[in-house]
Amino acid sequence: MQNTENFRNPEKIRSMFSKVAGKYDLANSVLSMGIHHIWRKQIVSWSEANNGMSVLDCATGTGDLAIEFKKAVGTGNVVGTDFCAEMLEPAPAKAAAKKMDISFQQADVTELPFENEQFDISSISFGIRNVGNPIQGLKELARVVKPGGKVMVLEFGQPKNKAFAGVYNFYSQNILPKIGGLITGEQGAYKYLQDSSAEFPCADDFLTWAESTDEFSRVEYRSLSGGIAYMYKLVKKQA
Repeated sequence: MQNTENFRNPEKIRSMFSKVAGKYDLANSVLSMGIHHIWRKQIVSWSEANNGMSVLDCATGTGDLAIEFKKAVGTGNVVGTDFCAEMLEPAPAKAAAKKMDISFQQADVTELPFENEQFDISSISFGIRNVGNPIQGLKELARVVKPGGKVMVLEFGQPKNKAFAGVYNFYSQNILPKIGGLITGEQGAYKYLQDSSAEFPCADDFLTWAESTDEFSRVEYRSLSGGIAYMYKLVKKQA
């Protein structure tokens, strides 16, 4: 596993996302053929979120995962945060269009402005690999969750099947950056997406990171779409 530090300069990442924010949703839908919506539904289902629960979704971007959680918790409270203000701009209107009351605010996952043990679930999707200090990010996600609550993580990884990995790697290295560049005008951002996904620890390696925080009583993962992405459930220790 190579060092991922080169991919996690927070200010460079913030600048990159600010430039693609206006066409982020379109690029996501085209490049994933819409499958990212299915992944989000799956992680919400796995979290066992239900009516009345409170959820914090970090790196919420334009709000897609926060909206999925709001569908599950109904009268419960959902807060979405992102450290890039430009990415957050479309989120309130998206939620309002679905008649959903979701609070959005700018915040860094490594320094969350919330009290201890405030939420039943915290989550981050396609964001933990962009955090300058991902271990600190996981600790903060755990800090704001009640004992026995869950930290849910959705992130890209590397397929384990060699044949499938070969096909996917060709697509992600040679085609994805070009299409992303055509849509957003920022090919470098989608080259970063491929590079950071290829380097970031996934599956058991990610669970080792989670366990190193000493915050969780149980950690587990499930692979999605042959290992293109992984979702993780981290259960906070009881007091």
